[in-house]
Amino acid sequence: MHYPEPISKLIDSFTKLPGIGPKTAQRLAFYVLTMKEEDVLSIAKSLVHAKRDLHYCSTCQNITDVDPCYVCRDKKRDQSIICIVQDPKDVIAMERTREFNGLYHVLNGVISPMEGIGPEELKIKELLIRLEDEQVKELILATNPNIEGEATAMYIAKLVKPFGLKVTRIAHGLPVGGDLEYADEVTITKALEGRREL
Repeated sequence: MHYPEPISKLIDSFTKLPGIGPKTAQRLAFYVLTMKEEDVLSIAKSLVHAKRDLHYCSTCQNITDVDPCYVCRDKKRDQSIICIVQDPKDVIAMERTREFNGLYHVLNGVISPMEGIGPEELKIKELLIRLEDEQVKELILATNPNIEGEATAMYIAKLVKPFGLKVTRIAHGLPVGGDLEYADEVTITKALEGRREL
């Protein structure tokens, strides 16, 4: 179907977002037309504000509006532990638990030869600089439990071996509330490897 150019452009814009297919983009575009103009302008300003005012923390490489970020400047946090994560979203997930009180380092991706992403595209060089300057005693590798995440974790573990740090990997296994019969072999294997005494 042929749409007027403004709605057509809006639909095309929405399809550029991850997880938004043509039908969802169309639904969103038509919903925007029903919104109050000030609400639409508010969304537009938020998009521009986020794009212009956010940048990477010069220390941990997380997204921030101040440098260094709030976590890096918090002197109450344990400066001897750095949790290495793939993306800024992972920092938010870790912080939600209220269990981790150390620092972070965001790689902003993982090694993925299929997508042409090598170690040099990640924020690994910045991590090595931190390890020279700070009193870090432990690195927690918290990349995702998939092929790329595991490869990235192994690469970093080998790379930091000369620093003499304790390098740990987050446990993987069955999710709480999950059914054993629906778990894949890798998940069950990881759950067995990560078992602990009760």
